[in-house]
Amino acid sequence: GDRVYPEEQPITQVSVAGFWMDRTEVTNDQFAEFVKATGYVTLAERKPDPALYPGVDPKLLKPSSLVFVGAEADPTFSNPGLWWRIVDGAQWRKPTGPGSTNRDRLREPVVQVAWEDALAYAKWQGRDLPTEAEWEFAARGGLDGKRYEWGDAPSTQTRPKANHWQGVFPSVDTGADGFKTTTAPVGCFAPNGYGIYDMAGNVWEWTTDWYKPGLVTEG
Repeated sequence: GDRVYPEEQPITQVSVAGFWMDRTEVTNDQFAEFVKATGYVTLAERKPDPALYPGVDPKLLKPSSLVFVGAEADPTFSNPGLWWRIVDGAQWRKPTGPGSTNRDRLREPVVQVAWEDALAYAKWQGRDLPTEAEWEFAARGGLDGKRYEWGDAPSTQTRPKANHWQGVFPSVDTGADGFKTTTAPVGCFAPNGYGIYDMAGNVWEWTTDWYKPGLVTEG
């Protein structure tokens, strides 16, 4: 129905075995410890392999990443190409490109990390990324059939329950939740029923498997 996006249908049920999950997203500080200990270089910091981009001028292949830049207007909410830009030099230390820094955002979640980067960090910790089913099960926090991780009532500008866009997307974010067009330090909002933070809002998170439409988990 209208409670979910089209790509989230059809609703199905799956069961998951017991698993552990960190209470918060991986922070810049935690990822920096990993890089310092291992010398790991993220995908966005490496020069792209010309063999993977046939027909592209090698001079154009530079270390880069996608940065959200917004748009003056996108009335149909259908053209992400207006909202994102490939920025040379954007990477986890410089999340919006040259001149930016994460040094004043050590408690905020690390961004500009590819799937292989996230997996490398998890393996270094002796852990793994969750499956999509595990992630959704954890995000629900013990609630079944609710629209959001906290229940059915939406987050509002006066009572924000997560760091998300308020205003006219993708041009104006009012920042009513206290964080205007930026990430929030982990743990700023109430945890879900399992004591896990930011399972809605803040940043997208990686799972081990490919996205599969229509998952509602129980178990």
